[in-house]
Amino acid sequence: MVKVSDYDLSKVPQVDIVRKYNPHTKSVQEYLNVEMSFDIETTSMLLNDTDKFAFMYEWTFGIHDRNYICYGRTWEQFIKLCDDLHSFYNLSDNRRCIIYVHNLGYEFQFMRKFFNWVNVFSVDDRKPIKALCDKGIEFRDSYILSGYNLAKTAENLTSHKIKKLLGDLDYKLVRTSETYLSPEELAYCNNDVEIVLDYINEQITQYGDITKVPLTNTGRVRSFVKDKCYRNKVGKKTKSQRARYIDLMSKLTLTPDIYMMLKQAFMGGFTHSSMKYTGYNENPAPLKNVSSIDFTSSYPYTMLAEKFPMSKAIPVNMQEGKFMDYYKSPNIGLLFECKLIGVHSKNTYESYLSESKCYRCKGLITNNGRIFQADEVTTTITDIDLKIILSCYEVEHIEISTCYRFILDYLPRPIITSILELYKNKTQLKNVEGKEVEYLLSKGMLNSVYGMCVTDIVRDEIIYNAENDLWEIEKLNTESRAEQIEKYNTSKNRFLYYPWGVWVTAWSREHLWQGINAIGDDYIYSDTDSIKFLNYDKHKEWIAEYNKECDNKLRAMCDFYDIDFLETRPKTIKGVEKPIGYFDYEGTYDYFKTLGAKRYMYSKNGKVYITVAGLSKAHGVEYLENKYHGDIQKIFKAFNDDLYIPKEATGKNTHTYIDNVMESDVVDYTGLKSHVISPSSIHLSECDFTLSQTDIYIKFLNNLQNGYLYIGGTRKV
Repeated sequence: MVKVSDYDLSKVPQVDIVRKYNPHTKSVQEYLNVEMSFDIETTSMLLNDTDKFAFMYEWTFGIHDRNYICYGRTWEQFIKLCDDLHSFYNLSDNRRCIIYVHNLGYEFQFMRKFFNWVNVFSVDDRKPIKALCDKGIEFRDSYILSGYNLAKTAENLTSHKIKKLLGDLDYKLVRTSETYLSPEELAYCNNDVEIVLDYINEQITQYGDITKVPLTNTGRVRSFVKDKCYRNKVGKKTKSQRARYIDLMSKLTLTPDIYMMLKQAFMGGFTHSSMKYTGYNENPAPLKNVSSIDFTSSYPYTMLAEKFPMSKAIPVNMQEGKFMDYYKSPNIGLLFECKLIGVHSKNTYESYLSESKCYRCKGLITNNGRIFQADEVTTTITDIDLKIILSCYEVEHIEISTCYRFILDYLPRPIITSILELYKNKTQLKNVEGKEVEYLLSKGMLNSVYGMCVTDIVRDEIIYNAENDLWEIEKLNTESRAEQIEKYNTSKNRFLYYPWGVWVTAWSREHLWQGINAIGDDYIYSDTDSIKFLNYDKHKEWIAEYNKECDNKLRAMCDFYDIDFLETRPKTIKGVEKPIGYFDYEGTYDYFKTLGAKRYMYSKNGKVYITVAGLSKAHGVEYLENKYHGDIQKIFKAFNDDLYIPKEATGKNTHTYIDNVMESDVVDYTGLKSHVISPSSIHLSECDFTLSQTDIYIKFLNNLQNGYLYIGGTRKV
């Protein structure tokens, strides 16, 4: 790596130019078909022990491969490099280079006032994933493309061997652009850019050229499935496949009101802990011999095996009294608002209704965000949700108001075959030498196949106002929302239907709750597609029956589409069948303890593992093991409502955005004084962690244990 002053672009090998048609501007844009990467190092400190101050002190830029990397210490040097790129490659709005940044939002906050921005595309407030400046340079986020941090991205590389360097740059030391950087520290900076260069090189090789590399990870699977749906091959009918698919989509349309109801009914996976086994004040000893099972590719299986809305929403006239007929029909799906009166839990282990998805609530008793009992709640749900509700609650009275029905059927054949192909590749290519790229691609796309179904149709626009240097959220009015829904309905490129995503998670929750209800009082914890419970042998027969039902559903789908059933159970390289959708035995833990949703600890073969939302798994375990000298019993005892981990041990930082210009004299860790100006920045500060349960949750658990709450009763005591 050389200083930017010694960097010579003319020594970089010849760069190919590729072209891409832009349908929005109806013009052809040219791109440099070469990998480029940029990364910065920053200092965060306090002025006068109170005011947060942050600034960049080193940047690294790489082009083509590891032999063409340079570094600089000031923004002026980087702008000069960008000007050189602009001149050397004759860049413009129609002739661009793409520079990848791993977590662009961070670098953008530091550099946004140094460039004139033509277009900034953001997925959320302060989260740009593409930013074009007037120098013809387009910054893109490689993190949202890979879906992994730098260390994991390096680990997943297949044609390059590189690891993320750790520990060579102490971020607690104050450095400025004048602070001496050792060869080891510069190597650390160099390493981060090398990883991204290697990653983008593999992406260009995989896709053919840089214009074909998707913007996001979800974009990969969207392109893959869309191509399957719109293959322009003439089938048995006179219409081409593309024409038939466009015709199908033209029938699957929404109104703004239906879309809003679907949004209200949408829920993700179910994650919760048993109210019977959640540890609290008394800090009980951990449970022994807790087993875990999980679905094999839960959402992809659901998309294969179940039926989904394949019609417009059809109003149901409640006065005709046909709701129950529709409710019982296997080929009708319902979306409706309902009032539940006199809601009482049937069991001592789990609650389904989410307090956040209910409104006009009266007399609530909650179980860590879930409703244990209520005098009255109103919610918008599907018929699948109602079946789950009635399996775990006694409800005195149900009033159905606004209601729509959908005709259900299997997802279109191209989507089915896409999922089967991805699952087959993931299974067959795992651990196969020379097929690492294909395996990782299939694995990532399979994991993303559901996500594309629930992409919001209507979203407020996140705008970076370059003139005011501010982020703005442009709220859509009723007319704008209607326009976006109409654009969605009439799109000739659409291949998805939003209700599918709503039904995917509903069906998957129903599969999970089959297990929760069947396991009953032995149930301890669940998380979207897994269940942890006691007495595994006692429930093996039910698990086998459930897996047999998976086969029956998949076989019915295969018969319907004339697909070989064996496609649903490909074999690994060792010849072992891996049926999709099965409850798979993950093993049995020596000890297990949960304090609520996303809060559990277990040990296996003498090693402790922890999962707590907001806490690094590795850092949390390391701190507890050091503090208690590896004593497992003491570690589990410490895992309680009073657990505290100091800021230097969490590995977590608090991000503070600073939008105003700040300047000050700064003395670095060597004693060197410099004057620093920072137009905008992000201050990072270590943060501690305290595990605490809400008072209302602790009270609920105490009342339940002491018999103050009745199960299936009609009144709370």
